[in-house]
Amino acid sequence: MRQLLSSLSLVALLQCLPISAIAQQNNFPTPEQSSDYIQQVVDAKLMSNFADGNFYPQRWLDRAQLATIMVKAFRLDKRREAQQEKLVVVADVSSDHWAFNDIQVVLKTNIMKGYRGNMFFPNQRVTRAEALAIFAQAYGVFQFSDRTVDELLSPYPDAKFIPLWARKAIATVVAEKFINTQDGNIAPLKPMTRGDMAFVLSKYLQRQKPQPDTPEALPAPNPSTSPKKQSNPDEKILPPSMKEGS
Repeated sequence: MRQLLSSLSLVALLQCLPISAIAQQNNFPTPEQSSDYIQQVVDAKLMSNFADGNFYPQRWLDRAQLATIMVKAFRLDKRREAQQEKLVVVADVSSDHWAFNDIQVVLKTNIMKGYRGNMFFPNQRVTRAEALAIFAQAYGVFQFSDRTVDELLSPYPDAKFIPLWARKAIATVVAEKFINTQDGNIAPLKPMTRGDMAFVLSKYLQRQKPQPDTPEALPAPNPSTSPKKQSNPDEKILPPSMKEGS
């Protein structure tokens, strides 16, 4: 009888759990071999593997983790706004929280915002719309017209589900080709995974690399040591920037 009551109690407990909580427990697959774009982000120290050496790309990102990633990717701690000594009051993030400094930086630089009551909700998972909009805020949102935004988002069947406040930011990410899609959809209301963010960051890192096809100009000759040359009326005069290879 006691065993039956225990079983019934367990069933009742599972029924009371929110579906999202159960789904999250099943959302973490077995460890997978990191793909190239994930390795690129790990090598750049923008994200890291877990203690067991695996990345777990399907795990969801929370707000504290996103704050840390944004500070690393865009060096937000070097921005002038981040240097102000006055702390932002955050009721649910104590000074000994592992992401306290990064959360202070994203709030001071206005890359992320808190909630009413000076709350940040560091453990709250972020949607793809939220994460992409925050990334675009740190990168710099393009001031597209509403018509251009609609044109950029029109190829995606689920663009109508993008929150109004995030449309211009996500259009920026689309225009820069930073975004990854899910079966041709942006999936703005789905949770942002670690793999999703790694893909966006890898595209951003590739944009930062110098173009390999850009030829380097030879340094300009020193007038004091170079022999004088007769002027040629057909010779093109290069601007100083090209002469010095900049």
